[in-house]
Amino acid sequence: MVRLGGCHSCHTESRNNSEPLAGGVALTTPFGTFHVPNITPDAETGIGRWSDGDFIRAMTEGISPDGRHYYPAFPYTSYTRMTRQDLMDLKAYLNTLKPVRRKTPPHELRFPYNLRAALGIWKFLFFRKGDYTPDAIKSSSWNRGAYIVTGPAHCGECHTRRNFLGATVKNDALAGTRKGPDGGRIPNITPHPKEGIGLWSARDIASFLKTGVPPFGEDVGDPMDKVITNSTSKWTDEDLQAVTEYLRSLPASTTP
Repeated sequence: MVRLGGCHSCHTESRNNSEPLAGGVALTTPFGTFHVPNITPDAETGIGRWSDGDFIRAMTEGISPDGRHYYPAFPYTSYTRMTRQDLMDLKAYLNTLKPVRRKTPPHELRFPYNLRAALGIWKFLFFRKGDYTPDAIKSSSWNRGAYIVTGPAHCGECHTRRNFLGATVKNDALAGTRKGPDGGRIPNITPHPKEGIGLWSARDIASFLKTGVPPFGEDVGDPMDKVITNSTSKWTDEDLQAVTEYLRSLPASTTP
């Protein structure tokens, strides 16, 4: 589940050879800089004192153990679709890691985004808690792909543009954005023949996610190279095929 969710890409500061999942990554956004936390089982600076209920609530409701709202830079807006069993499996693995004492600095956000209390209003407007609901007329493989893309892999959090309040725009789901989390362009992954992956075969998509080598020779830069290295290259062939099936079934959309 850690690999399926790509946890290492955000929670491991690779440039300083830091301990895995001990946090320290600075995520630069139009709203300011978010500092990604330590999720090792350290009792003081990590999640070592979190109960199962604390973990489930954080992942599915965006609420910390002490009752604070989390910013949606933490993609609980996608994780809310995960099954309780997958979440408990994830926590069980994290509990086995070496505890690392590493305190995360506070976020550095512009006004009014630094007003954490306003997140309650943000959630009322843009967040809907709930598990993934399978589509009964689709195949089990398609549903598995939809679950991965919209849940643990949280692909839409980067590949969908956001409005001025930081909420993803559902009508542009997975159509890419010209201003991604770090200010760079994030590609369209709908089947649009020119702007997306419409000319990619099913084998092209699965192979790219496994190896990082695109079919037409484009360079793969950060952050997708980290996603492939830390996450998609470790997925099972069945999950790669499921995600491919789901992506190829989506409506073709132009990049806004």
